[in-house]
Amino acid sequence: MSIPQVLLQDPLWPYVALIVFGFLPSEVWRVLAVVLSRGLSEQSPIIEWVRLVATALLCAVVVKLLLSPSGALAAVPLLGRLGAIAVGAATFLVLRRSLVAGVLAGEAGLIGTVAWMAA
Repeated sequence: MSIPQVLLQDPLWPYVALIVFGFLPSEVWRVLAVVLSRGLSEQSPIIEWVRLVATALLCAVVVKLLLSPSGALAAVPLLGRLGAIAVGAATFLVLRRSLVAGVLAGEAGLIGTVAWMAA
């Protein structure tokens, strides 16, 4: 039995593959960005541009999940998904821009929608 076959039979192999092929490639760029951005002001044009691009990408992912979901989220009606987003956004704003509270409230709204549908 060769070494790769032995590794593939190890129950921890999927986790090793996830770290090697998923985590490490993106982490290299994050560390490089931290090193290169050292000394830049938070108000510098390049940092503001990076922040805007990151926000736009996050918005695009949320809209994609909202309008064309996959997996279990596809079973939740559009109105339920929109309601969960609204609950999360309102909580975020009411609780002085608390990201954790907004995410938890949106998730609770989504779970509540699923529970209501099951009843």
